[in-house]
Amino acid sequence: MSEALHVVCPQCDAVNRLAAERLLDAPVCGKCAQQLFSGRPLDVDSARFNKHVARNDIPVLVDFWAEWCGPCKMMAPHFAQAAQRLEPRVRLLKVDTERSQDLSAQYGIRSIPTLALFRGGREVARQAGAMDAARLNAWVESQLR
Repeated sequence: MSEALHVVCPQCDAVNRLAAERLLDAPVCGKCAQQLFSGRPLDVDSARFNKHVARNDIPVLVDFWAEWCGPCKMMAPHFAQAAQRLEPRVRLLKVDTERSQDLSAQYGIRSIPTLALFRGGREVARQAGAMDAARLNAWVESQLR
């Protein structure tokens, strides 16, 4: 019997239970029948953020950003590339700090972009500043070891 993982659907936010070895099999949500992994970052508000961070058994990488931030805009395509490489082992979320000021305050976001890696609902690593896709992937991989 393999380890069962909980994965939150990026479409309907239902929590799905699936065997760890099935992560690479293009699993679909049991509620809405949409794919659980799209290879794209997911824009979330505070409520969705809390569910994805707390209920996903896979690590969650969050990009705290703002529309007016030049470095954030420069990093956005690199973050999207990272999602293609890191999913389904890691869920990637984007949080607009202007729309979710409560999260910015809760996590003490002082500069943007800021990346935060969560495991089991807890922040385990943080990195401030823009990164290209290669550096971003290397940083995440180093944190997952």
